Amino acid sequence: MADVIVFDLYGVIARTQTPAAIARIEGLAGLSGAPFWDAYWACRPAYDAGQESAAYWAAVAGRAGAAFADVPALIEADLESWCEVDDRMVELVIELAGRGRTLGLLSNTISDLLPRFEARHGAWLSRFDALTYSCRIGVAKPDPRAYEICAERLGVAPADVLFFDDSERNVIAAREVGMRAEVFSSPSQVRALVG
Repeated sequence: MADVIVFDLYGVIARTQTPAAIARIEGLAGLSGAPFWDAYWACRPAYDAGQESAAYWAAVAGRAGAAFADVPALIEADLESWCEVDDRMVELVIELAGRGRTLGLLSNTISDLLPRFEARHGAWLSRFDALTYSCRIGVAKPDPRAYEICAERLGVAPADVLFFDDSERNVIAAREVGMRAEVFSSPSQVRALVG
C-alpha cells in the first residue's frame, strides 16, 4: 500500500487542451501546425519555470518567425485551455485523502494560470498536503530538483513516494531520484497500484 502519492496535474487530473481550444489558439496566432506548436512547446520550459506571459509569447513569435496581433487574447485563450479536469480523478483524490493518504501535486505550470485554476478547483486542491508548482519553485520536471523539493515539502524521502505522470520522460526522471513512478493511464490503474 502506498501512503504517499504524488500526482502530476496536466494529463493526469487536469485535461490537456481540447481540439476546440487548440483551434482557437491557432486562429488568434494566425499560425497552425508544426511551425507554431514546435515553438509553443520549445519555449514552454522557461514559462513553466516562472517566465512572464508576454515574454513567453514574444519568444514563441521569435522562434516561429511570426508577429502576433493580439497577445492579450492569445494569453487568455491559452490560460483557458488548461482549466478543465477529469472528474473521475478528482473523485479519486478526494477518496484517497479521506482514507488518510498523504497527497502531493507536482506540476509544470505557469504563474498566470494558477489563480484562475485555484479559483475554480480550490475545494479539491485543498485535499493535497503539498502543492508543488514549477513556476513557484523555479525549476520544472524533469529537473531532479523538482522531485526533491516535492518530497521535502511532504516531509518524506523520494523513496517513500509513488508518483504518477503522463510523460514517460518525467517518470524516468522521478525514478532516477528514487521515487516509485508510473506512467499514468487511468483512474483504475491508480486504484490498483495504491492499494
